[in-house]
Amino acid sequence: MAQNFHVARRQVAVNNVLGLHLRAADKFVRLAKAFQSDVKVCCKGIIADGRSILSLLSLAAECGTMLAVEAQGCDAEDAVAALANLISAQSHESEDQIREAAC
Repeated sequence: MAQNFHVARRQVAVNNVLGLHLRAADKFVRLAKAFQSDVKVCCKGIIADGRSILSLLSLAAECGTMLAVEAQGCDAEDAVAALANLISAQSHESEDQIREAAC
């Protein structure tokens, strides 16, 4: 019996001035793990596991980089929508966060 999997995909730009850094990747992974679907992030021909901080960091996605967020599973549409919104909403780091990251 074939399983009925839904696939959803969305392109989104990294809006965070520091790019997809450790804190941003951690937020992404935590959100991705809240869904049942498998999540992948594609960037410049590299495919990262959306549930792995190290895998996401390997993308070295700077501010302005386009990412393709893809999910496969029963809640794929919801997962992609939430994750794409997270990436686009992380547009600004506070000055304190930038200073902390520089130390």
